[in-house]
Amino acid sequence: MSHADDPAFLILDDNQVFAETLARSLTRRGFIVTVAHDGQTALAAAAQTTFTFVAIDLQLAGDSGLQWIVPLRQSQPQARLLVLTAYASIVTTVQAIKLGADNYLSKPANLDSILAALQADDSKGMAPQFSEAATPLSVDRLQWEHIQQVLAQHQGNVSSTARALSMHRRTLQRRLAKKPAAK
Repeated sequence: MSHADDPAFLILDDNQVFAETLARSLTRRGFIVTVAHDGQTALAAAAQTTFTFVAIDLQLAGDSGLQWIVPLRQSQPQARLLVLTAYASIVTTVQAIKLGADNYLSKPANLDSILAALQADDSKGMAPQFSEAATPLSVDRLQWEHIQQVLAQHQGNVSSTARALSMHRRTLQRRLAKKPAAK
């Protein structure tokens, strides 16, 4: 049973299985959870409810979760915003933080790591944390990071990114699907 003082949590993720699993886990921990599978639904929910926490998936069907950070931050200035992604890169991390996200976390992420990332006090220098050691990046990883940067410059448009990189669109899609190890 939820109470009026229970923290409200908004999940913006197009992966229904992940979103519903996370919602069930959060509900068991005492959160009032709202799930949105697209940005417009998330904004509509934000107009009606004051959320304590917001988790935004970076790769939404048809668009980037980055484009929803600013409107959700404007609607929910008090909320802690977390960007979740299976395709983490330094470029998108920096972009998300600059747009107003409080933290950034790579999937797969369990409930405890999600809550820890949302509750981290960034005034003490705790946001965002990388678990990777400070070793030089591999050539494959550097290439992948560069592709991510160019992709961000082209607002996630794969075709225009492929043209900018002088590469075939399918080749770019294959490279994007294979995130190299950091080492």
